[in-house]
Amino acid sequence: MTVIFESILPIFVLVLLGVWLRRSKLIDQGLWIGLEQFGYYILFPALLFSTLAEADFTGIKADATAIATIGSVTAMSAALLLSWPLLRSHQISGATFTSIFQTATRWNAFIALAIAQKLYGEIGLSLTALVMTLIIIPINFYNVGVLVWFGGGGRGLGLFFLKIITNPLIISSALGILFNIVGIELYGPVMTAIGMLATASLSLGLIMVGAGLKIADALRPSGAAILAVALKLIVMPAFMVGASLLLGIRGDALLVIALGAAVPTAMNGYLLAKQMGGDAELYAAVATVQTVVSFFTIPLVLAATGYVAAG
Repeated sequence: MTVIFESILPIFVLVLLGVWLRRSKLIDQGLWIGLEQFGYYILFPALLFSTLAEADFTGIKADATAIATIGSVTAMSAALLLSWPLLRSHQISGATFTSIFQTATRWNAFIALAIAQKLYGEIGLSLTALVMTLIIIPINFYNVGVLVWFGGGGRGLGLFFLKIITNPLIISSALGILFNIVGIELYGPVMTAIGMLATASLSLGLIMVGAGLKIADALRPSGAAILAVALKLIVMPAFMVGASLLLGIRGDALLVIALGAAVPTAMNGYLLAKQMGGDAELYAAVATVQTVVSFFTIPLVLAATGYVAAG
C-alpha cells in the first residue's frame, strides 16, 4: 500500500504544480488554452501512436480484456441511461445528466499512463495503451450520443459521426494498431521525433490536468457531483475488476485494468460539454473532486485488486 502511494505521489505533485502555475503570475494565462489544444491534438496522439505502434502484445489476453473493459463501460452507460427517469424526478436536468454520464465513464489517460509507467514500466504503458484503444471508441460513441440527445446543442447523426471520426485520440490509436499489426515502420528520425513528443506528453499532460482544476468547486460539491465521484471511483472499478476476474485475467493486466477504471475523469470532456450543450461547470467541479479523492482511492483500489487476485 505504501509503495503504491509513494509511486503515485510524484504524479499528483505535477498535478499540484499545474494548479499553482495556473494561479500564479509566472505564466501568461492565455498560454493555457493553447497548451490544452496542443496536448489534445498533438502530444497525446503522439503518445498513443508511438506506444501502440511499437508495443509487444504477445501473451496479452486481448479478447478477454476487450470483453471486460468494453462490457463494463457499456454496462455502466446502460445503467446510467436506465436511471434517467429517476434522476429527472429529482430535478436533474438533461444538461446535468450529460455531465454525470461523462464523468462516470470517461477516464484520465494522462494520469493512468503516468502511474502505469511508474508502477509497471513499459509493459504497464503498453497494457494501458491497449485498454485505451479498446474503450476509446465506445466511450466517445456513448458520450457524444448522450450529449447530442440530452444536451442543449444541435442534434443529428451527421454531427454525431463527425465527432467520432475526427477525434484525434481515435485516429492516432487506430493508426498505431494498424502500423503494429501490418508491420509498417516509419522512417527512423520521424519516429524518434514522435517519440520525443510522446515523452513530453505525460509530464506536461499532468500539469495541464492541474491547471484545469477548480479548487473552489471541490469545497462545496453538489449532490450530482458526489454521485458522479462515487460512480467513477468506486462503481466503475468494481465493474471492471469483477468482469476481468470472471474472464480469467490476472497479474499486471488485471492491475492495469483496475488502474484505468480508478483514475478520475478526463478534462477533454469539459470542452465537449461546452461545445455540445452539457453542464460544463458541473463537469469542472466533478473533475476537481474526483482528482483530489482519487489520490486516496487509487491505492485502495490497486491494493484491494491485488488482494482479491491473490486470494
